[in-house]
Order: sequence, then structure tokens, then C-alpha cells
Amino acid sequence: MPEIFVPAFISVTIGLLVYFIGAFLTRSVGILKDYNIPEPVSGGLAVALLTWAVFALSGRQIVFDLAVRDYLLVLFFACIGLNARFADLLRGGRLLGLLLALTLVFMVLQNGVGYLGALLFDLPTPVGVLLGSAALIGGHGTAIAWGPQIEEMTGFAAASELGIAAATLGLVLAATIGGPIAKRLIDRHGLRGEADAAPVVGLEFEDPGAPSEVVNHISLMRSMLAAHVAILLGYIAHVMILEAGLQLPLFVPCLLVGIVMSNTIPYLLPRLTWPAGSRALAVVSDYSLSVFLAMSLMSMQLWTLAELGGPILGVLVLQVAMTTAFIFLVVFPVIGRTFTAAVLSAGFAGFALGATPTAIANMSSVTKRYGAAPLAFIVLPLVSAFFVDLANAVVIRIFVGL
Repeated sequence: MPEIFVPAFISVTIGLLVYFIGAFLTRSVGILKDYNIPEPVSGGLAVALLTWAVFALSGRQIVFDLAVRDYLLVLFFACIGLNARFADLLRGGRLLGLLLALTLVFMVLQNGVGYLGALLFDLPTPVGVLLGSAALIGGHGTAIAWGPQIEEMTGFAAASELGIAAATLGLVLAATIGGPIAKRLIDRHGLRGEADAAPVVGLEFEDPGAPSEVVNHISLMRSMLAAHVAILLGYIAHVMILEAGLQLPLFVPCLLVGIVMSNTIPYLLPRLTWPAGSRALAVVSDYSLSVFLAMSLMSMQLWTLAELGGPILGVLVLQVAMTTAFIFLVVFPVIGRTFTAAVLSAGFAGFALGATPTAIANMSSVTKRYGAAPLAFIVLPLVSAFFVDLANAVVIRIFVGL
């Protein structure tokens, strides 16, 4: 198929433009603003629809070089790590344990819905995991890894395409339901964020901050330097982990190195100005996440969803209904009915159907409007980006065996 190839530099430039398109749409369209739809989601989906129109009219697909996007993901998680304190981790230990346990239960339910969908649409039952946690909680990477194995096992030729399409549509749904869920919970229970908490990702809307906290070029460069040192050390750790025979995404060791740095360097070098908890680091986090997500959504090939249509749409409607019910009836009550619980509910919707960056974007959109929830930004990535991948592999194998 003929392609229109967009090089890396132009792709990231378009990603920045997409963010501002989304910011305009979110502020101009009442329903997007009221329901906390993240700016890169609004803009990314608009551009994805435009590329679909180009494909429909010309038969040529637009392909973006996403190399810079992967760097932005690593930068974002390094910033999240730099904002973490051991005291917060200890305080969030119980919350982390509860969220992990709920996620394990949810993965079983999600694969159960996928298994049911495979039966309803007369598909081989192992294909159910590609309509469940392999494509949704697992995302594109896990779907791509399992697709060929299930195709070989069942002879179902479209297994890989089905998994990728489910992961793509799941990402869209995850980015659109998290904000409305949080709004419903916050408004119903009269919740608000911590007034004196430091920002983690982005700054609250229309909040200039105290004069001493104004973001300037020095504070931004300091934050970028600290994040890149965390990336450098994280990369070295990643190479050592690979040599030991373990498979972890690069952003995980970068996240962990950032946590270690922010809990040692300020004590070893007390005169050093450290960016943890600063408004500048929050801006760098928001920039990297926003452009990453904008690039991810604008590059979606939505016409592949239309080609596979029926089974995916039918099963994902069931998945969204089950996810929403699980959050309202189980997640929010179990983890405490607090503002942090409401923010984590938006995040849970994000990674349960999409990916960790989508979850963080959902939470960031909520906290910009209602106030800070710093613990949510520490607990959720540890669950969704670290523990879940390990547990998901076990759960998938069990359901494939059925």
C-alpha cells in the first residue's frame, strides 16, 4: 500500500501542534472541558480522523516516525520517579497493595469477558485474551507478542490484527471514560484535592503560583538535567537487567532510578537545589506526557478498526460496561472514597483499557481542575507499569490454556 511517510522531526512538531489543537477544542467544547478530556486526546483523535479521511479519499496511509515519542515516554517516567519520596511510598503501601489486588481480580474478569466474546462471535477461545488483558491492560506490546502465538495455536489468521485493533480502540476508550468517571465521583461525594500539595504532572488551570515558584529557564534546565541523569543511569541498569535475562521496559528502571535519586541526593548534598516537587519539574512532566500521548493518538490507523468491526466493537462495549461498574462498585469504595481514590479511579480506567500514559493523562486532567493528588501519581505507575506486566503474563497463559 502506498504511504506518506512523515520523518521524526516533523512528527514531533506535528505532535506539539496536535496538543494545541486539543487545548483549543477542550476549552471551546463544553462537554470536553466539563468531563476532563485530556488535551492531547482531543487533538490526537481529531488528527487521527483526518488521516482516516486522507486514506479513504486517496488510498494512501500516513505513517509517522515515532522514535521521539519513545524518548518522551522515558523522560516522563524519569520525572515521575524524581517526584517520589520514600515517605510517600510507605504511606501509600496499603493503597498500592489494594490497587494491585483489585487489578489482579480485574484481569481475570477482563479475560472472562474476552472469553465470552470469543464464544459469542464464534472465534477460537484462546483469541479471547486478545479481546481481554493481552490487548487492553497489556496494550499494543503484549498484543503484538501474543498475536502470532495464538494464530499458530488456533489457525485464526487475523489474530494479530484483531489484537492490535482491540488495543487501539481500547486506548481511545480509556482516554475518554476516565475523566467522566472521576467527575461523577468527585461531584457526588463533594471531594477536593490537597490544597498545599506540590504539583506532579502539570499545573492547575489559571494558577500562577507564588512568586518564588515562578518557572524560569534555570529551573526548567535543572529539571531536565536531573531527569536525563536518571535516564542515563536507568539505561545502564536496563542493560544489566537484559543481560541477566529479564525483560522490562526501559522506562521502569528509569522510574526506579529517579525514585532513588530523589531520596538520596538531597540528603547527601543538602545545599544542592533539587527539582523534586517543583513547578518546573511538573511542567517538564506535562510536556513529555502530552506530546507522547498526542503522537500516539494522532498516529492511530482507525480504518483498521472499521475493517475488523463487529467482534471488536461488541466485546469492547461489554469491556467498557464491566470496567465502569467495577470502578464504581469496587475500586472507589475499596480504596477509600477519597479524592485520591477518585483520581485513581480515572487512572484505573486509563490503564485497564489502554496504557499507563493514558492513565496518567486522565489523572493529570482531573487534578489540574480539582487539585493535587500526589500519591496517586506514585502508586498507579508502580502497579500498572511494573507489577501488572508480570501478573498479566501468568493470567494470559491460564486463559489460553482453557
